[in-house]
Amino acid sequence: MDCCLKKNKKMKELVEVKICYDRDGNTLTVWFGDPTDEYVAEETGEEIVLMKDRAGKVIGFEKLNFTGQSGDAVRVAFETIAV
Repeated sequence: MDCCLKKNKKMKELVEVKICYDRDGNTLTVWFGDPTDEYVAEETGEEIVLMKDRAGKVIGFEKLNFTGQSGDAVRVAFETIAV
């Protein structure tokens, strides 16, 4: 499993995103909260699993059957929006 940590330094507060690609399990897991805060996982029915904390806030997601990547690198793009 390959994991990397991305930091967005353009925002006022530092945001960390942990990305794990499991080639054997064909999953891509993205955490934008603390993985140890996971309380429940909920499958959406579209091969996406949402990980939530006790308050019900989504702190990560997992894409099942993530395949079709060639080479060693997995390219992931992020876009921030104002909430």
